[in-house]
Amino acid sequence: MSAEARQSALAHALLKRAGAWQEAEARARRFSRGRSDDPVEAARVADDYRLLAHDLARARALLPRSRARAYLESVYARVHATLNHGDWRLWATVERLFREEIPASVRWLRPYLVWATLLFVLAGCAGYALVARFPELIALFASPDLIASVESGKLWTEGLLNIVPSSVLSAQILANNIVVSLLAYCSGFLFGLGTLYIVGLNGLMLGAVFAFVARNGLAGALAAFIVAHGCVELSVMCLSGAAGAAVGEALARPGSHGRVAAFRAAALRSGPALIACTVLLVGAGLIEGFISPQPRIPVAVKVAVGVGYWLLMLALLTGALWRLPGYTRRARRSDS
Repeated sequence: MSAEARQSALAHALLKRAGAWQEAEARARRFSRGRSDDPVEAARVADDYRLLAHDLARARALLPRSRARAYLESVYARVHATLNHGDWRLWATVERLFREEIPASVRWLRPYLVWATLLFVLAGCAGYALVARFPELIALFASPDLIASVESGKLWTEGLLNIVPSSVLSAQILANNIVVSLLAYCSGFLFGLGTLYIVGLNGLMLGAVFAFVARNGLAGALAAFIVAHGCVELSVMCLSGAAGAAVGEALARPGSHGRVAAFRAAALRSGPALIACTVLLVGAGLIEGFISPQPRIPVAVKVAVGVGYWLLMLALLTGALWRLPGYTRRARRSDS
């Protein structure tokens, strides 16, 4: 057989493998789009990569200017990108964030969270004692309209839905809460001093307002308004303050790795906790807009909502939510 005839026969045999190339391309497309997680098929993609590399080398020698060579190169490039690019799936990424990264971030922030919560409680007690002893100091913490409303025997929250619809109120509250939480976090960039100021000031204001309304017999009404959303809202503020304190300590005491590296590490480790804060504030904003100001909803229901949402927050932050029996069974079925 002449050399030309042999080369033609080899090229013809190579082109007969076009069906295998198309199957390899289809497998690579499925994996790159997240439509398959079969381990057997994943192993076949790896085999496809080796076979395509072999066929492409032969096509470049036998069919250098053909469409088959160009098609093989495109398929080879796709399979190569599929094997060397991490498989990113939205739901899997979100699930990993809430199941692993957020609990790990909160565990790391636990010492800072204890101190931030203690600061808030002590500042609240100080504000309450200060206004209870010197009532005129409420002017430092509340507006004249709020003071006049309470002194007339009416909370400023009464009739709130007559002024602003629940949907608009929820959006305003959500935006305000997120700004406060971000401020508590970002103020930690001032070596943690800003976070101490924000958390302490909010605790001082809350205690002062409670002391003032208590003098006018409205403490129960204010507690009934706050309980549905406040349990989570105040906890989130302490958590964001803890994240800010962690970043502040990294800047103040960077260690041997340098201030920039310490800041980057602290920001990355505290980031998932901030995402959890944002998600929790969405729920708190909805509760504060639709449930807290409603006089027709019994106090017992508001207490149940507040305690239930707070327990849900604990389950989310500790990872216990993902260890429930129903979720565990579903995870096992998806892994099998």
